[in-house]
Amino acid sequence: MKQWLPIETEQQYREASSRFEEIYEAKKGSPDYKEMLLLAILISEYEKKHFSLPEVDPIEMIKIRMEDFGYTASDLAKEYGDKGTVSKVLNYKQPLSLNMIRLFSKMLRIPADALTKEYKLNP
Repeated sequence: MKQWLPIETEQQYREASSRFEEIYEAKKGSPDYKEMLLLAILISEYEKKHFSLPEVDPIEMIKIRMEDFGYTASDLAKEYGDKGTVSKVLNYKQPLSLNMIRLFSKMLRIPADALTKEYKLNP
């Protein structure tokens, strides 16, 4: 296992992100799982310093990050378990649930508090 230190360069960020993607589904308690948790913290700290999130509503934020990672609505539905609900949320027909906020925050690397902001639903 590589010795990880605070991320200071774009190259280190790319390496850490790549490794995070490789071990994202590691079993809880395994060395890879512990490494994944550490990488999540290091990546998050780097992103806070170097990337400012745009001032958009939570649904737009989700859509932007989906595009960043190449995810589709089906990918979110697989993670969440209900395609209909995900579709309603992405079309502003239903608000995000607490469970969705937790899942999508982790999956899309969006701070959970950015997903709790108020936004208007379409009638």
